[in-house]
Amino acid sequence: MKIAVVGLGLIGGSLCKTIKRYTSHLCLGYDLDKNTVRQALEAGAIDEAIRPENLSQADFTIVSLHPAQTITFLREHAQDFRKGSIVIDTCGVKESIIDGIGDSLERKNVAFVGCHPMAGREFSGFAYSLGNLFDHASFIITPVESTSKQAVEAVRQFATELHFPNIVIATPAEHDRVIAFTSQLAHIVSNAYVKSPVLGYQSGFSAGSFLDLTRVAKLNESMWTDLFLMNQPSLLVELDNIILHLQEYRAAIAENDGDRLKTLLRDGRILKEESLKKNNEPC
Repeated sequence: MKIAVVGLGLIGGSLCKTIKRYTSHLCLGYDLDKNTVRQALEAGAIDEAIRPENLSQADFTIVSLHPAQTITFLREHAQDFRKGSIVIDTCGVKESIIDGIGDSLERKNVAFVGCHPMAGREFSGFAYSLGNLFDHASFIITPVESTSKQAVEAVRQFATELHFPNIVIATPAEHDRVIAFTSQLAHIVSNAYVKSPVLGYQSGFSAGSFLDLTRVAKLNESMWTDLFLMNQPSLLVELDNIILHLQEYRAAIAENDGDRLKTLLRDGRILKEESLKKNNEPC
């Protein structure tokens, strides 16, 4: 099978390396940055460089661009994909992508299946891509009513080939509601946390908790702005929820209410322990 990957950054580049690691598929790559394409060729991550007008060569295309770029690319190049082929994206938001592309691919007899490989790093670009980035990652597939079962099964088989240990089927709405909590809120909290004036004095005073909480503060602001605004309703719910709980902790501390503070901390601990048990993770 010929697989085209559009966008050879962290996720696209890592998918290319994973494809070459686990399969014998021919991997074709496209990126606006010619230096990135050269790096991908030299690293053996892609077998051949292509242009958008050559996408008809591919049986399966992965568009791994920022959300707004993904919508623009899919709409502008709908006619370039092979009829009967499958196209997936890798964006961290799904309803806005589906709404944005409309039926532009369907009218060209091209099957689009929304996807989200759940992995990342606090770095961006092909230079930081890894062939093992997805070793412990979930692969989320978000079909809609018009998505053919055959296309969904083909994508599931593809994710299986790449050794994703957990493949999840969800609606776009389910994806966006949960990802607002598990990913997007975490990035906002981390980014806001480092704005303390004490940050400059943390050397020698920080350990694992500081590193864990601040890791994703180093983000790509352009991409995450798109993600946050495209998932505004779900993200606002999560922001309101955490603000409410932070106010509870603040009130207990300000009022020197040890019993209330202890209850709040206990409730959070119990919720975390229950979550670990539910997901069969060590407590």
